[in-house]
Amino acid sequence: MKKLVFSIAFLSLVFTGCSSSDNDVVTPPALGTGEITGDVTASKTFIKGTYTISGTVRVKSGATLTFEAGSVITADVTNGTDALLVEKGGLLNIAGTAAEPVVFTEKSKTAGSWGGIIIFGDAPIVSGKTADGTPITTATSEDGTNIIYGGTNAAHSSGSLKYVRVEYAGKKILDGNSEMNGFSFYAVGSGTVLENLVAYKGADDGFEFYGGTVSAKNLISYGNTDDSFDWQDGWQGQANTNWYAYQTGAGNFGMEIEAKSVNNAFFPKVSNITLRRAANTATEAGNPLEIDAIQFKKEGNGEYSNIVISGYTNTAISGATTINAVAVRIQEATTNTNQVTGGKIKLLNVKIGDSTPQTGAGATGFTIAFPTGNFTTSTTATGAALTPGAWAIVDGVNLLGNL
Repeated sequence: MKKLVFSIAFLSLVFTGCSSSDNDVVTPPALGTGEITGDVTASKTFIKGTYTISGTVRVKSGATLTFEAGSVITADVTNGTDALLVEKGGLLNIAGTAAEPVVFTEKSKTAGSWGGIIIFGDAPIVSGKTADGTPITTATSEDGTNIIYGGTNAAHSSGSLKYVRVEYAGKKILDGNSEMNGFSFYAVGSGTVLENLVAYKGADDGFEFYGGTVSAKNLISYGNTDDSFDWQDGWQGQANTNWYAYQTGAGNFGMEIEAKSVNNAFFPKVSNITLRRAANTATEAGNPLEIDAIQFKKEGNGEYSNIVISGYTNTAISGATTINAVAVRIQEATTNTNQVTGGKIKLLNVKIGDSTPQTGAGATGFTIAFPTGNFTTSTTATGAALTPGAWAIVDGVNLLGNL
């Protein structure tokens, strides 16, 4: 009897060990699909998948919109003005990775087909002065949405954007003059995380900051037809690093820096910058005055270090007029007096290629003389340092190939 019990137990063990699990088919998790449209009034997460965006999607105050890594969101120029807009008090969390970025693109792959990502925060701005010299602390957005921006919370958070690519944005709307950029940051606060972002072949600026205190790390502005990086309204981000612009086809300034004609001490800081312009790159609409690597105007200032500049050379406009680019242009005498001579513009460790002239004055003409130590050139500057990966590859083209 004992032998029989042992035999049954042994056979049971044998058959249990030979489970059919070796032949099971593992089903991958389902991918999300669907249309994103209308107002987001309650928090929502879109799992990894392919989605379409229709109209201006607004993330309302109190709601959080989240996208998982690897998602692709496609706009369509034929259905009107598509854009993703975060209102003050809303949160946008995009958790891409280097291998699986979150990509916002457009069906026709035509520059200027949609509005990109637009975020409104609650940080301070300065948008000019009243007649008696009082700073103006609010403004109306220039993207056609006519939202009032400018707040009091410098540390405000609008969420976190990591490994995000925006393609073919920069749509002109309303009267044809209001424009949306790849990324537009209105009064966005320093609590917001902006890391590893790509603005690809848009019809306006790649990145534009309208005041605020947010900083951005690891940015690529590639093939945008206006400025690669642009800001105004007293933007004062302090921890910006690794910015790379590659202008090709058409493009204006590598960086356009202004402060709404307010003599200020906002002083943004950006380190590790590479600005490159491909041969035969035209200016937007053939404008002969917007070709320089860096332009300061309307009291713009700041500290910029470890900069590599190349490709900003004499350029023929419409095959006739030849214009002379410079590495750094100071547009007005007032900006020269208050910001250059006043010591509020610092350009440190700058490597300038192609025999491009170091500086140039605006149309009125004046002498530019940086205080000792405020403009230093170098042959060893390295510029931006960016990690390769799928986040920086579009249609098989490595955007870092010319870095």
